[in-house]
Amino acid sequence: LYANEQDTVTVGQDLFKIELGDAATAGPDATASKEEEVVRPEQKQEVKEEIKDEKKATTSPPSPEPSPLQSEPKPAVTTSPPEPKPAATSPTPEQSLPPRKADVLYGEREERQIKMNRMRLRIAERLKESQNTAASLTTFNEIDMSNIIELRNTYKDVIIKKHGIKLGFMSAFVKASVFALQEIPAVNASISESGDTILYRDYVDMSVAVATPKGLVTPVVRNVHSLSFIEIEKAIAELGQKAREGKMTIEDMAGGTFTISNGGVYGSLFGTPIINMPQSAILGMHATKERPIAVNGKIEIRPMMYVALTYDHRLIDGREAVTFLKIVKEQVEDPRRLLLSV
Repeated sequence: LYANEQDTVTVGQDLFKIELGDAATAGPDATASKEEEVVRPEQKQEVKEEIKDEKKATTSPPSPEPSPLQSEPKPAVTTSPPEPKPAATSPTPEQSLPPRKADVLYGEREERQIKMNRMRLRIAERLKESQNTAASLTTFNEIDMSNIIELRNTYKDVIIKKHGIKLGFMSAFVKASVFALQEIPAVNASISESGDTILYRDYVDMSVAVATPKGLVTPVVRNVHSLSFIEIEKAIAELGQKAREGKMTIEDMAGGTFTISNGGVYGSLFGTPIINMPQSAILGMHATKERPIAVNGKIEIRPMMYVALTYDHRLIDGREAVTFLKIVKEQVEDPRRLLLSV
C-alpha cells in the first residue's frame, strides 16, 4: 500500500501494488518439489527425540572423573541454583517507600492517541489561517426577540401545514443580514490574496455554520438575497440534513461571502466567532434569555439575545461594523422592516 487512510493523494498517484504469488507462476514441477519437502511424521518424531537429547545434554552435564589423588569421588554437579543468601546491603528505595496513594485516589488513568481526520485537520488549518491573516475585531449588541418570537408563534402551525417546515430564527437573521450587507457593502467584500485589492460583490452567498459529528462545516445558500423566508428555511434545512448524513460535497461548501454562526442552539450566551476566510466578517448568534431591561422608562422582562460581529479591520472600520450590527438589530426587533426594506 502506497497510501494509508486519511492520507492526501494526488490525481494519477499509485495507491497499491499487487505481486503474484508462487502458486500463480509455478508449474507442476514446483508443486512436486514442494510435496517432497513435506516432513513425514517419522521424521518429526526423530527431530523431537534429537532435540530432547540435546536439551538433556546441556542441562545435565556428566560428572567429572575422580582424580587419582582423591580418596573419594566428588558428587555429580546438579543444575539447581544455590539458595540466595540474604543481602547485607540496605533496602532499595522502591522497597522502603510505601505504596503511592495516587493510584488509590485517582484509580486507573488511561490515555488514547487518535489521529485527526482530514476534516478536522482542514478546519484547524483554516482557523489558524484566519487568526494569522485577518486583523480581527469583535463588536457586540443585544436584540429584543419579543416581536420575532410572536411572529413565529402566530404563523408556525400554518407554515408547517402549508410548507412542511418549521419557521426558526435563522431566516429572519439571514434576511436582516442581507439587507445590512446591501447597506454596508464592505462587510460583503473580501481582500485578494495579494493584499492590495478589494473585491466587492452585488450578490450574497450566505455560509451557515452547521455542527456535525466530524466537525464544523459551513454550507452555502446561493443567491440568498433573492430568497423568501420560507425558501431560506428550506435551503438551510436541506443543507443541515446533508451535513449530518455526511453527504456534503465540496460544491456545497465552496464560496460564500458572509457567514452566520448560531451557537445559541447549544446554549451559548456570549462568544466571539472566527472569520471564515477569505470572507471579511461573521455574525454570531447566541441563546435567547429573559432579562430585565428598560422599556420606555419601565423595567420589563424581555427575551434578549446577544449578537457579535467579528470583522477584518483591514477592510472594515468600526463605524461600518457597528452600523451593520445596528441594522440587523433593528430589522429583527421589528420584522415589518424586512417586508418594507427600511
